[in-house]
Amino acid sequence: MIEIIDVFMKLNNFAKELNVSSETIKHFIQDFDLVLTDCITTTFEVKEDFEKFARENVDFLVQYEKDLNQNKTIEQIAETINQPIDKIKKEIKERNTNIFDNGRYTSSISSYGLDQKLGGNYQFVYNYFGQKTNLQQKEFIGYRDLFFYISTVLEPFLNEQQIKDWGISKPAGIVLYGPPGSGKIFWANKIAEIINYHFKEVNKHYLGTSFVDGNKTSFNDFLQSMMHEDKVLLFMDDFDVIMESRAPDKTVESCNIETQEIILHNISKFTDENVLMVASANSVSEIVEEVLAPGRFDVLIPIFPPNASERAEIILFSITKGLDESSLLFKILKNNKADTIPFWSEISSKMKVFSNTMLIDFTQSLKKRIKNLYQKTRNEKLIVDKYLLESALRDASSKLTEEYLNQVAQFLNDAIVNNYDDFKNRIEAVRSELETYKMVEPQPTSIGFQHNNKEDKK
Repeated sequence: MIEIIDVFMKLNNFAKELNVSSETIKHFIQDFDLVLTDCITTTFEVKEDFEKFARENVDFLVQYEKDLNQNKTIEQIAETINQPIDKIKKEIKERNTNIFDNGRYTSSISSYGLDQKLGGNYQFVYNYFGQKTNLQQKEFIGYRDLFFYISTVLEPFLNEQQIKDWGISKPAGIVLYGPPGSGKIFWANKIAEIINYHFKEVNKHYLGTSFVDGNKTSFNDFLQSMMHEDKVLLFMDDFDVIMESRAPDKTVESCNIETQEIILHNISKFTDENVLMVASANSVSEIVEEVLAPGRFDVLIPIFPPNASERAEIILFSITKGLDESSLLFKILKNNKADTIPFWSEISSKMKVFSNTMLIDFTQSLKKRIKNLYQKTRNEKLIVDKYLLESALRDASSKLTEEYLNQVAQFLNDAIVNNYDDFKNRIEAVRSELETYKMVEPQPTSIGFQHNNKEDKK
């Protein structure tokens, strides 16, 4: 047994002590659907419960890593976990996992992760996390894959040895791209927190030339002042509009052309000055190519709409946010077992490609409807029934317009081009959900999606 030295040991150092890789631990957390904040902090310090589990079960983690890194046939997986071959085939197919021509699977598949999904008994893992993290205290709901992907991108900020050993330098610019309401500003703030940089938003009035307290100032002045501060993350919204490529049939605003030139002129200095620019875009397809060139904004991170299970968690988080257990709404929710995730699973399954904003709209509408019904009946035992849920769903669906669906379709195209291997499962899930809105007779003026509020289209 390894002696416990530091409860808040960094993940990389902890992995070395256990003689496994930090990537193995990240895979393990995802395979076994562990709550991220039960295992590590945003700054990659190992939580006490997870440290206790890992130290007491280090042999299993070593065995897990060995299996994870091996190329395996279905027959070998079946032998390892004693599960039927047909069930394994189905699970692998649903995961959209790559397969080599010779029939052997990639080494990123864990036999034990498959076993857990197929009902294998791993209660010994979950026994260490018996005290479930309160939903209100979670830093993340789902998105473990995106968090770990971002952490890999940010590794040069967290581990200087990356630069010394591998010549992997810090990115100067990152583009977070995704449909509106998907949470890009949340992830920009989270990036600042992970690398311990000061978050500073580039407001629209900073662009071009303006007057502040009677003094003339420009975006270049603002940028120079930021480079004199220590460790600054500059967040710029609408990057695809500001950095739009020029063409004869397009009109690009002069202040945007000026902003492009200023950023391109200064971006080579960002790393030396401890500045990271994180930009938000609905799409990267129209951004001028030289902006995305190596050494500039060459890191593209897709921010996906939440999947079905994440939608249920977000709804529960949003509808219970700030509620005291003695509140009327909480009592009503509890009476309906709506204070648990399973209650929301059916309705969330109808919210295909809904953004985070739409989910919040749904909960706000539902709260008002429950309040109005209570004021009529004065009944704390009122039923949150299908009618209430479907009515709130229709309200939230008002933002699920053809324009939004086309934006999701464009995002999907961008993600396929730029990040398919990184997020194959999420991309295929979005593709599948988007297909449910596809028109029978596509119109040449649109990408080919429409929305109808009727229940049979949900």
